[in-house]
Amino acid sequence: MRSMRANCRFYWGSNEVAAKALTSWGTNTLGFVIHARVHVRPATEDDLDEINDIYNHYVLESHFTFDDEPLTMDTRREWFGHYAPTGRHRVFVATDGDDVIGFATSSRYRPKPGYLTSVETSIYLAPEATGKGAGTRLYETLFKSIEGEDLHRALAGIALPNPESVALHEKFGFKRVALYTEQGRKFGRYWDVAWFEKPLGA
Repeated sequence: MRSMRANCRFYWGSNEVAAKALTSWGTNTLGFVIHARVHVRPATEDDLDEINDIYNHYVLESHFTFDDEPLTMDTRREWFGHYAPTGRHRVFVATDGDDVIGFATSSRYRPKPGYLTSVETSIYLAPEATGKGAGTRLYETLFKSIEGEDLHRALAGIALPNPESVALHEKFGFKRVALYTEQGRKFGRYWDVAWFEKPLGA
């Protein structure tokens, strides 16, 4: 879309404002069409291979997770056992056609009983799925699903820099409440982690 914008500015000359409006309309229309193709549903065991592929991409290629070895399918199946179709702890997938392009979770924050009214939320998208509205759809569905549960706070830790994740969480009402400097080490360097929180329930 950047090249399209540049071409409009070159060919439209003095009608640059109109060209920008046309380009914006085209971009927004495309975004709407792509967004309309994205569907969100509860995850099933059949989704675990694709969920694991998405997650392991970030294990190998980014600092967004501090795992440094790809997760095995046995580990993923054990992970899936921590979630249920109802209740506080849920996992949803976003699909485009038959493909899983992302997933989001509300997980137990800490094992001690006093933390049961808090959940830690996470979201991962396939690299080619960014900008399709999948992240927004996932969080809309996730937070709708836990309405009415005995929950008080949603928490999210974001290894920095990650401006897309920060923007998504702020869009859903998360506020940054803490910054841990050099909290994790990966790829031979240390990374800061910002913690965000969102009020839930009463």
